[in-house]
Amino acid sequence: MKPLKRTTAAGLAAAAALGLFAAVLPATLAPAPAQAAPITVPAQAPQPVNLALTGKATASSVEPALPNNTASLAIDGNTATRWSSDYVNSTWLQVELAAAGPIDHVKLVWPNAAARAYTLETSLDGVQWTVAKSMTSTTGPGRTDEVALGVANAKFIRMMGSSRWSTFGYSISEFEIYGAPAPVVPDSLPLVPAPVASAPTDKGTFELVPGSRIVATGAAVDAANYFAAKARASTGFALPVTAGPASSHDVELSVAPDSSADKPESYTLQADAGGVKIAANTAAGALDGVQTLRQLFPQWIESKTPVATPWTIPGVVLSDYPRYEYRGIQIDVARSFYTVAEMKAHIDNAAQFKFNRLHIHLTDDQGWRIAMDQPAVNPSGIKYTDLTDISGKTAMTYDGSGNLMGTELGHTGYYTKADFAEIVRYAGQNGMVVVPEVDMPGHTTAALHAIPQLNSAGSVPKPQAGEATVPAQGTGDVGNSGYDADSPVTYEFTKQVLTQLAAMTPGPYIHIGGDESHSTPSDKYQKMVTTFAGQVTDLGKTMIGWNESAAATLPANSVVQYWNGDRQATATRVLANNAKVILSPAEKTYIPQKQDPSETAGGTWACGGGGCTLQNHYDWDPATYLPGIGDDKILGVETVQWGEWIRGMDQTEEYQYPRTLATAEVGWSPQSVKSYTDFSKRAGKLGGRLGIEGINYFHTQGVTWTAPDPAPATAVTVTDPATLPATSPVDLGIPATEFDAGAYLTLHKLPANTWLFAAVHEPVRGAASPLTGSPLTSSPLARASVAGTAADGATGWIRTDALGNAPLTVPAGLAVGDHLVTVQGASGTLAAFGSVTVAAVVEPTATPTTEPTVEPTTPPTTEPTAEPTLEPTTNPTIDPTVNPTTNPTVTPTTPTVDPTATPTVDPTADPTAEPTVDPTTDPTAGATTAPAASSSASATLTASPAVSAAASATAAPSTPAAAAAPGDLASTGSNSALMLGGALLALLAGMIAIGASRRRRSTH
Repeated sequence: MKPLKRTTAAGLAAAAALGLFAAVLPATLAPAPAQAAPITVPAQAPQPVNLALTGKATASSVEPALPNNTASLAIDGNTATRWSSDYVNSTWLQVELAAAGPIDHVKLVWPNAAARAYTLETSLDGVQWTVAKSMTSTTGPGRTDEVALGVANAKFIRMMGSSRWSTFGYSISEFEIYGAPAPVVPDSLPLVPAPVASAPTDKGTFELVPGSRIVATGAAVDAANYFAAKARASTGFALPVTAGPASSHDVELSVAPDSSADKPESYTLQADAGGVKIAANTAAGALDGVQTLRQLFPQWIESKTPVATPWTIPGVVLSDYPRYEYRGIQIDVARSFYTVAEMKAHIDNAAQFKFNRLHIHLTDDQGWRIAMDQPAVNPSGIKYTDLTDISGKTAMTYDGSGNLMGTELGHTGYYTKADFAEIVRYAGQNGMVVVPEVDMPGHTTAALHAIPQLNSAGSVPKPQAGEATVPAQGTGDVGNSGYDADSPVTYEFTKQVLTQLAAMTPGPYIHIGGDESHSTPSDKYQKMVTTFAGQVTDLGKTMIGWNESAAATLPANSVVQYWNGDRQATATRVLANNAKVILSPAEKTYIPQKQDPSETAGGTWACGGGGCTLQNHYDWDPATYLPGIGDDKILGVETVQWGEWIRGMDQTEEYQYPRTLATAEVGWSPQSVKSYTDFSKRAGKLGGRLGIEGINYFHTQGVTWTAPDPAPATAVTVTDPATLPATSPVDLGIPATEFDAGAYLTLHKLPANTWLFAAVHEPVRGAASPLTGSPLTSSPLARASVAGTAADGATGWIRTDALGNAPLTVPAGLAVGDHLVTVQGASGTLAAFGSVTVAAVVEPTATPTTEPTVEPTTPPTTEPTAEPTLEPTTNPTIDPTVNPTTNPTVTPTTPTVDPTATPTVDPTADPTAEPTVDPTTDPTAGATTAPAASSSASATLTASPAVSAAASATAAPSTPAAAAAPGDLASTGSNSALMLGGALLALLAGMIAIGASRRRRSTH
């Protein structure tokens, strides 16, 4: 048996003092080091060239109903166009290449009319053909076939149809031909959306441990707090947010100019054995980096309760930024209401995939969901509170034939202004800007039902005889309502509503709807929309309207949101109005459309009567969708949920996910890195993560979904030590070192990716360890947990990683000496056993000083004592288009630092000051039960303190000092002198502590 080693608090103090002395002395004499070099990603191998782009396409037929869908559209590089054939099985499309040569593989994109069976044939002269590959598919339209051919030499290649998918012909939007294989690259990181560039590294693996900190200052603090709050719940670690410098187990975030690519929201991320570093130009970029970091950790990071598993990230570096600044998710609360709690869940779901706009459809024919106050000036005497008092109680009911719409009646309700403010705050905290929509001049029955003054000569529909307002509408019928364009009351009303809405909305946008006003004459429609848009602009906001609104004269820089209709006409009006575009084409983004026939409710019109599949939502390029509207005119993309059939968040999630993942990638990732085959693999790997979060996603066929695999609900019968074999089945790698309570160990060589039950046995007289001969009990520690590792490290379920590693925290309250550790499978089968030695607690002798003494505080544990929450910030909206002008500092909420508390932002603090550590509130003062990891312990050990001195440095004094500029020695002289003196005192105290401590002899 190897001699035992003991790491004491006194030894740690002396070592820390020596290190501090060595570090501080040169720092007092030299300028600050230069800023670290930017994180870079190695260049990737180029992709092969699509030979079809310089070829010539011909076909045996063209669809009679669509004569413009010619063969050339299948090789134009635009997935928004297509070739369509006649309704005949034996139909071909062929491409003549510019020159003969090898053909490695092809891709065929089938948009909405596919082949069930076909052959791929090649030729040198276009006369003699050879079958290169026969293909059949069980997946219908909306798929992409990638087919390896390996033909040595050909000039012509043909798709020869043999069986259509339906009564329609064949449609191919792109027939891509490649002469060389795509470069072999490592498997993509399981990230959605895909980053711009990423690469694995050989710099080791990062591990988050109980002593880890989240290091951040200034504009990075909000993102740091966000991640810390998420990770505390799942890891049970304290994870204090503090100022630097960072160590190898820390996550460091920084926001500074030129830290990442010169793009809005850009960030870089590097994770390896040296730590995690996220660098961004803006606070929004830092938050985007945090969302990526969440997906790099094991899926258990999304758990709301602690999970005992290794929190590791293999070495990786990436550089990332969004394609579009607007990445929206729309929810219809008018047809069926969602509570504030449901909206927060909706925000949580979307924010992790980097959606940054929350579009709330607040009003429609079926209901009015936002409260309005009575204004001081009210010429028409409108009772604005009736909007919610009356139409807040209406919702979807039955269709025109009396059939129930959806699984139940639509939910009623409305948001008070305080409710709406809370949604705005929470969205901002998650990096999302709220975009409120009040639909007009159509979709206005709810307003007409509540306000008599709006029912005038030109409004539609008309009140019934003897009634002052129109009846409520619960059907899904559209286009039969509208305001009176010639009534001054209309504009008085809309101005008041928009004024109050603008006051509630810190974001830059207000959406006025404008769709499906079929009952309003065109000239009247244009008059109203032009006026409404001007009212929005006068309030200092940017107007958004559905694409019908482009027919009006809009203020410059207005935004047109395309959903359906004539693409060319829309593009022409967008250019005439000098507007920007949000793309939400129904067949690519509409959520109430069925995903496949297994869904009982939902529409089918957008995708030609078939399902709007996951691939259909993924395979499109916004820059080629509207003629002449490229990325320079596109503000972004948005996924759209309508509430005709959908009730509650559970159903919303089923229709929303995973198709919303596709829209997330369309809006973020460059077109050049997109591949549905790769995306579907990455999305499938998120299945377990979505399950842990409780997201009720649709299990799309053809995607291999991982599972959440929760811990078993009950404990196993713990192995009796008397029945153990002479040797363990495997060596757990526990080093022969004495450990204090709370020490964090890693067990090795266990079955991979599985749940195991670990128990630590208490020594008692009369029983002996099969390993050491020391006395042991025949039962596990009484505090053993069946749901996972408890706050004090008590044993229970542990989860191994792919390498068979799992953590074990030494429980508190164990007697000094050897303790047997047993590990069993879920069935009770013994996996391994080993021994851990618990050290005696040796209190150092206190040395009197003339300085006031600091009472020792209770050593922190490995788990927060309170449920971590996200504190509201002084500016809840992180707008990725705006650099913050202030850097919030982190300040404690109480005089005593609680390592479990989430630091909050002090709006009164100097925004340029760097957070510092208040030594009078160091929670490690007097602590002796937290040994630091020691490299001399064992090569197979990962041991960290429950919360080390490094982890206790929580950020933020009540009076932070201004940060010195790099190289500004004059401004740091007094601080350096104090640091030098403090280091000397710490060194002296550590040496005294060593002399006063006693080393306990090994029992071996």
